[in-house]
Amino acid sequence: MQTITKTEELAAFCEQAKDQPYVTVDTEFLRERTYYSKLCLIQLALPGKDDSNAVLVDPLVDGLSLDPLIDLFRNEDVVKVFHAARQDLEIFFIDYKVIPSPLFDTQVAAMVCGFGEQVGYETLVKRIAKAQVDKSSRFTDWSRRPLTDAQKTYALADVTHLRQVYEFLARKLEETNRQPWVAEELNTLTAPETYISRPEEAWQRVRTRSNAPKFLAIVRELAAFREDYAQTRNIPRNRVFKDDALVELASTKPVTHADLGRSRLLLREARKGDIADGILKAVQDGLNCPKAKLPQVDQSRDKLQVNPALADLLRVLLKARTESSGVASKLIAPAADLDAIAAGLRDVPALSGWRRTVFGEDALRLCEGKIALAAKGRNVAVIEL
Repeated sequence: MQTITKTEELAAFCEQAKDQPYVTVDTEFLRERTYYSKLCLIQLALPGKDDSNAVLVDPLVDGLSLDPLIDLFRNEDVVKVFHAARQDLEIFFIDYKVIPSPLFDTQVAAMVCGFGEQVGYETLVKRIAKAQVDKSSRFTDWSRRPLTDAQKTYALADVTHLRQVYEFLARKLEETNRQPWVAEELNTLTAPETYISRPEEAWQRVRTRSNAPKFLAIVRELAAFREDYAQTRNIPRNRVFKDDALVELASTKPVTHADLGRSRLLLREARKGDIADGILKAVQDGLNCPKAKLPQVDQSRDKLQVNPALADLLRVLLKARTESSGVASKLIAPAADLDAIAAGLRDVPALSGWRRTVFGEDALRLCEGKIALAAKGRNVAVIEL
């Protein structure tokens, strides 16, 4: 198997790829000790039946430029095939300001094709390629060199089997005219906004028991400080302080370094120096936040008047549409969407795009009393009224 360590070797492979309909792509990376993922290996394969046109690219080699690959990612004539692409795409966007296009994600396509919700690569390889994926090197430290033959074989299998999985799913999508469904699902993955983490928005990911505006203002400032500190120094946010410590700090509102020393959950390193100073400033900024700028939690859905009988009927309808379409029910409409519809809301994902075709139109007709549901053997039948 070929491991590319020189720019001219990568350029030659990418030039060959320009004449192919697709290239399969995967990466190996580390993130345990950093905020941003560290790219350690790139696997690429062109259409074929063996490993002869599959390569490993070692981005850790001094002097290797990934410019030829970035150009290939921008080539609209070659489909870039990934499985569960989000983390891979984040790396390429953050490090190289590129999102591969056109993109095909086999996990997304598999959900649309009836393989269940968030189906794993191993499952698809087993069911479609009739092969087993070697798991022995799964927990490799991919930053260490040299890589063993077993590690290289494991890594390469992530793109060689992917070819057969892609070709099968692409055919199935064409046969069922569901390519637009996948394209709609990929909109989030291909949007740069997906990979931008703004410190001022970090508080929205912190779980709290209180929604008091002043308390949330302190949470917001602490989360923003932590996110900025972690990004600037490229360390995991939990290495600054963890969520439970953040909530504790927002509750106790420390004013001095001595107050920080009495925290039960704050890491020892965070009780002094720049982190401690940042915590105390964030708490004060939260306490001094003007009333007009206090954060508010959207509780509108918590106050919905859900019609329980209608919600149950929508669940029955969803089960029927899941069985007839072969698409996972949670992908079509999660429980929260069903309750929202039963409460009279109409601005929900289940009522737009391909979901409206599969489920939404009948859901609205059910709500309006235009159809009824009846048992027909083991199936559910829709009755026009």
